[in-house]
Amino acid sequence: MSTVRESGSAVQQHTVQTPPRFISTGTSLPPAATVLNMASLSAWFWNERFWLPHNVTWADLADPAPGVEYPKAGHLLTALPLALGIFAVRIFFERFIAGPCANVLRIQAEVTRKAQQNPVLEKMFTSVTKCPDSRQLDGLAKQLDWEVRKIQRWFRHRRNQDKPTTRTKFCESMWRFTFYLCIFTYGFCFLWQSPWMWDTRQCWYNYPYQVLTPGLYHYYVTELAFYWSLMFSQFTDIKRKDFLIMFVHHLATVTLVSFSYVINMARVGTLVLCLHDSSDVLLEAAKLANYAKYQRLCDFLFVTFGVAFFGTRLIVYPYWVLNSTMFESWDLVGPFPSWWLFNSLLLVLQVLHIIWFYLITRIALKALMRGKVSKDVRSDIESSSEEETAKTHSHVTSAKRENGTNGHFGSQPWTQNDSNG
Repeated sequence: MSTVRESGSAVQQHTVQTPPRFISTGTSLPPAATVLNMASLSAWFWNERFWLPHNVTWADLADPAPGVEYPKAGHLLTALPLALGIFAVRIFFERFIAGPCANVLRIQAEVTRKAQQNPVLEKMFTSVTKCPDSRQLDGLAKQLDWEVRKIQRWFRHRRNQDKPTTRTKFCESMWRFTFYLCIFTYGFCFLWQSPWMWDTRQCWYNYPYQVLTPGLYHYYVTELAFYWSLMFSQFTDIKRKDFLIMFVHHLATVTLVSFSYVINMARVGTLVLCLHDSSDVLLEAAKLANYAKYQRLCDFLFVTFGVAFFGTRLIVYPYWVLNSTMFESWDLVGPFPSWWLFNSLLLVLQVLHIIWFYLITRIALKALMRGKVSKDVRSDIESSSEEETAKTHSHVTSAKRENGTNGHFGSQPWTQNDSNG
């Protein structure tokens, strides 16, 4: 250990004593200066005063006893190739498992009428708007010598081309349901044998010198890889109107999971992950029942999801998790800069829980008035235009009678359909 420190100081002295020399072009720094700048940037980012409790350094965590391992930032790189593997498994699953299940349930891909090829209208559709107003329709009618009604029909057909089929949505939801069920089962079994599930103060004893067990590592990296795969798959999945919101949501989740791992708050992190996965399983199950047109089962699962969401995220999460991260850790460890940031992120998550539950309650109230779960009021609407959404609302009653179902549910975060119309 002393040899490493001595050699490091020697390198630092050598770097400082070497005068900076610039290349003749005057546009770039020499290699020595570049390395020095990168080292300064790295030292600033990984400042021990921010990341670690008082009187703890990275060197204290870098050389544990034989057979002991602490979380390191480099471990998170494993999640990237694993995310690609999960994405490949998903493609296989949707094609060879979810697809045949859809066939058994007689969920077929709807045949949509394609719009005839027209370069002028296609340019307007892709570059300007998917739902032209009356002024734009009149201009296009004069330019093409078409009737306005014919142009409206063309745009309607063109929007329907991009609209995902029920079969596609079923396969996506079945994949998510399967993953959430498996990872929740694994996480629950792992936590059942972990002392911090029964006594959350165990999350802070001897912090940050808490050993990284194989089970905790696999659980954390798999969850992180899954959310990375969700970010990747957004560019190939159903293009929803809340694409940007969901992208930010996945990015925030990846950031929070990675951040908690680096500062070795993985024990309490496993509690947060397991709580969220429990209700996500029920949400995806409700969506599957909805796509399969099992309305009563869909309604039952949705109500069960609402109860589970309320219990896990508005009762257990604040009184079990937040109480531990904010008060128990304060008594046993004490606050430090990254502690404040971590708890701030968890509090923001709690605010989102309250907003989402408010929207779930609105769906439940509409269900009570209509006798069944109404069309999803979230922003996860696969309709490709505001006009299509409005049309769906105007004909929702007749659609229910024909299909025996009420639209679909989407994945979090929950937002109002009205804001997208």
